Amino acid sequence: LHLRPGDETVAKLGGIHRFMSWPGSILTDSGGYQVFPLKTISRLTEEGVRFASHLDGRKIMLTTERSIRIQTNLGSDIVMAFDECIPYPAEEAYVKLATERSFRWTSRSKAEFDRIGLPDRLFFGIVQGGMVESARRMSAAAIVDLDPQGLAIGGLSVGESKELMAEVLDRTVPLLPQGKPRYLMGVGAPVDVVRAVCQGVDMFDCVLPTRVARHAHAFTWDGKVNLLNARHREDDRPLDPSCRCLACRSYSRAYLHHLFKSRELLGPRLATLHNLRYYAELMQNIRAAIPGGALPELVKRVERAYGPGSEAGG
Repeated sequence: LHLRPGDETVAKLGGIHRFMSWPGSILTDSGGYQVFPLKTISRLTEEGVRFASHLDGRKIMLTTERSIRIQTNLGSDIVMAFDECIPYPAEEAYVKLATERSFRWTSRSKAEFDRIGLPDRLFFGIVQGGMVESARRMSAAAIVDLDPQGLAIGGLSVGESKELMAEVLDRTVPLLPQGKPRYLMGVGAPVDVVRAVCQGVDMFDCVLPTRVARHAHAFTWDGKVNLLNARHREDDRPLDPSCRCLACRSYSRAYLHHLFKSRELLGPRLATLHNLRYYAELMQNIRAAIPGGALPELVKRVERAYGPGSEAGG
């Protein structure tokens, strides 16, 4: 959005809520993860990250202060600290240096957020540290001490095993205060979500629902459906009889299969609407299950549908 149409343009048009006609909450990433896959065409310094625009090759310096100004120009409800996403695997020495740099960037991000002064917005710090326990502890203590309104757990779902991700979460979540939202970044497979909630996580983000929808995969309470499979060619049933999304109310699996085989854009659009509805229901069911102690049963239901393993995050 900073590159196209430009965050100042969005601000002139009334902010991101009006621009995209969305009345709900909006969280913006800081740009740290976006430059993560651009290491071959970017240069990281203490000041920030210099990279080349993929649109016109223009050189751009993204500093912590500029990241915060971009997010506030957009008008997001939750502003994220600028940080360095640590790859996996990584040398312990580099992990510690990057974690310390992320904290310094977070301190500057918080100072810029406070300087701008937006009482109706929230600022979230990001706990980094890779898979190194001492670095995670150091990062968590430093970020908590800054007293942000929310705390994110970054640097997971970057290639590590699900077992290692669970271990890091087990060690990290107890370091974060219970009275503030805990946000696990980049994780969104159904099994991963319900398990992380059991570990004390409140919020998630992931491109998975829309990304797999573009490739004909749909999430249901009975597991994932590949709409390109030939068995759906003459299947007159809805994708999920229990779902009330547009795709399930109005169309058959056979029609959805036809759309994807014909490469019609309506196919990915309907699958996207369905997957977003599935995730909305998943989160509603999680919230309903927690007060009555039914969360373990919900975890078992999702594991039965998707197996003990899980999709990769995104």
